[in-house]
Amino acid sequence: MEARILRLNLAGQPIEWIHWQEAVCLYARDLVTWTLGGVVRRVTGGYSQLSGHISRIELPAIMAVGGSHLAPMRTVPPLTNRALFQRDDYRCLYCGKRFSFMQLSRDHVHPTSRGGKDRWQNVVAACKRCNQHKGNHLLSEIDMPLIALPYKPNNAEYLALVNSDRIRGDQMEYLRAQFSSNSRWL
Repeated sequence: MEARILRLNLAGQPIEWIHWQEAVCLYARDLVTWTLGGVVRRVTGGYSQLSGHISRIELPAIMAVGGSHLAPMRTVPPLTNRALFQRDDYRCLYCGKRFSFMQLSRDHVHPTSRGGKDRWQNVVAACKRCNQHKGNHLLSEIDMPLIALPYKPNNAEYLALVNSDRIRGDQMEYLRAQFSSNSRWL
């Protein structure tokens, strides 16, 4: 898989993953303010009419980008099953066993049928057997303790969760410094 580039805002807060083509456009628009990490990709372009040399851009693993019209920082990361299961290490938080993506489901600790919300702090990965057994019961009504409490990942953790299979060491090091104390990645 192709490595992506970690885009930061000017304050160094992680915003999103971008493809190399987007990074080239940001360079061309002179929006890249500072960079970190190793080179992800070297891109060559056409010949300069002034110098006769081929244009080259080395794209770094991490880049801070200015401009107010660019993507704003999220306050709540999107809740997807992929990110949820990754947060919970593909482990059912009731029986503690590891499962594949297809064997897991999203369980609402406080069931939605009883007023629970579909948000990070109320959902856990559960194997289908445990999820069915729990049904719409509250934990206080059934003998099924959680092995870990659900939490909302911050933006740095979320970006690590959704790109875990192709994240570079320098990118992970940068993100890890911003993880919350709840993170299993520390």
